[in-house]
Amino acid sequence: MFPTRFSLIAAVALSFSVFSCQQGNDDVREAARQNIETVTPADPNAAAPMQANVAVPSGPITSMEFAETAFDFGQVTEGEIITHTYAFTNTGEEPLIITDAKGSCGCTVPSRPTAPIAPGETGEITVRFDSNNKVGQRNQRVTITANTDPAQTVIALNGTVVADPNAVQ
Repeated sequence: MFPTRFSLIAAVALSFSVFSCQQGNDDVREAARQNIETVTPADPNAAAPMQANVAVPSGPITSMEFAETAFDFGQVTEGEIITHTYAFTNTGEEPLIITDAKGSCGCTVPSRPTAPIAPGETGEITVRFDSNNKVGQRNQRVTITANTDPAQTVIALNGTVVADPNAVQ
């Protein structure tokens, strides 16, 4: 009986590792894992999802405005690293404190400012997307949590990853 259970567990684990974070379904899988609503690709800020287990800043509320909330990287070859910087401005009257920036999967990694951004000042969030093993249409999302209303804002990185014709198969 033990070998059968072990084989079943191994097959399930292998299935999860093979099918996780593929074919543009990153935001749906992440939402299901965290039990949150998904964001429509057409408008990355519409109904921004509140992620579970993310501390929402307390204290004074401010506002932030991004120069762009979506970036289309076009078509790239599998294995390329895409990096894009999103500029924003603290448009409120209180210091802006970004407490978290989380990608829709491990292949999308944001870097955020850790110091407060003064009213009227600008800041940047840089997002790095690794297209290795990510062939197909991509709709990568980054959820930013700050002392804003709403507390979370979503920025997007979209495009298509094509298979590397020179890759060994």
